[in-house]
Amino acid sequence: MAHEGSFFDLRPPSVDKLLQTDRIESACLRYGRSLVTDAVRDVLASFREARNSGSAIGQDHSIKLIVDEVERLLSNQAQPSLRAVFNLTGTVLHTNLGRAPMPEEAIRAVAMVTRGASNLEFDLEKGRRGDRDSHIESLICKLTGAEAATVVNNNAAAVLLVLNALALRKEVQVSRGELVEIGGSFRIPDIMARAGCKLREVGTTNRTHLKDYAEAVTARTALLMSVHTSNYEVTGFTASVPQAELAELAHQHDLPYVVDLGSGMLVETKQFGLPHEPTPQEAIADGADLVTFSGDKLLGGPQAGLIVGRADLIAKIKKNPLKRALRLDKMTIAALEAVLRLYLDPDRLAEKLPSLRALMRTRSEICDLANAILPKVAAALGAAASVRIIELDSQIGSGAQPTEILPSAGLAIEPVGGKRGRGARLKSLTSAFRSLPIPVIGRVKDNAFILDLRCLEACEDFLDQLERLTVP
Repeated sequence: MAHEGSFFDLRPPSVDKLLQTDRIESACLRYGRSLVTDAVRDVLASFREARNSGSAIGQDHSIKLIVDEVERLLSNQAQPSLRAVFNLTGTVLHTNLGRAPMPEEAIRAVAMVTRGASNLEFDLEKGRRGDRDSHIESLICKLTGAEAATVVNNNAAAVLLVLNALALRKEVQVSRGELVEIGGSFRIPDIMARAGCKLREVGTTNRTHLKDYAEAVTARTALLMSVHTSNYEVTGFTASVPQAELAELAHQHDLPYVVDLGSGMLVETKQFGLPHEPTPQEAIADGADLVTFSGDKLLGGPQAGLIVGRADLIAKIKKNPLKRALRLDKMTIAALEAVLRLYLDPDRLAEKLPSLRALMRTRSEICDLANAILPKVAAALGAAASVRIIELDSQIGSGAQPTEILPSAGLAIEPVGGKRGRGARLKSLTSAFRSLPIPVIGRVKDNAFILDLRCLEACEDFLDQLERLTVP
């Protein structure tokens, strides 16, 4: 075997020489010889390029140095791209960080159906082909009071499918004040255009009246639609039409009335100390024929778009070819069913649903957590940064209750040193936390790295990895 301390003054060692070292042979057992060989070649190429450019590291051709770099490269390559992170941003349902965390019941359900075959589209009672919606439709109807239900892969897809199935080449009325844009620059008018229907704007941005809808109804009108402005609020001199009045107007003209709730929730959120969030039950009670809402926002489940309402309309929607293109896979159905079942026992919902637990935490509880972990965070940072506890304002996120704040607390980490180079030191600090085995995602404000602790539950995992924190 080659000795790892050997030095080569003129040129780096060959690929074969490196493959004979103990550590590289061990890497071959762990990652596979082909992948390791490619990594060795890549590292050698970078060393040669550095040597030709006169870089100091390029002049050091010790086997140990090269093997260290090969192992680092292999370790990085072995990391999955989609990884768990600590969401310490202060936004509970963070779209960029996967929105609602799954309860244990959902995780077990997903594991169960992925280990082998399942009755995804097989009716066990009748012994013939079944409908994948059957696993959750009756449950959704029980919880919402709807006649029927179907599900697709997100709420934008739900709106797209409803419009394409019920309003193709016809007009859909929506108030100008409800032409929302959701994350990723997806806009209601764009979704309508892709669905093949024509948007008929009624009213103004701040005031829309029932007569605006009534005067816009023509033979080309397919349905009336309300879109919950879940990610913004229009305040001041405003007016909007209650759902019950819009439903009555639609039914006078034998038209469906559709409500897009956006986030949506199946229980009254006020009982948990949170602001009221419109529910599909309320919309249906007001006369809505169809209601769409998300599964991975306030509901606390997997990404999904739920469509509930009249049985005849749901049947028409399910026959639309787009339904197959937008349908849920077995893992999402399993997770959604498990989450929906938690709502059958509302008294224990806060105990079971991680997102609801996070939303309900008080500032006092979070301050206690901050006091408990501050010494270990400070010790891990050493002289590189100072740490202090601060009061913060969290938000629900994902377009839910945009003007509501949740009193919270956390840590403010400030790099030590003068003003010169502070930005670079702060950038290095945030990068160091993102480089941990479970990356820590916070936010930068007022020249400090802020860690809002509202969503921190796996505290031991967070603290155990701090010994690997490296801050320049």
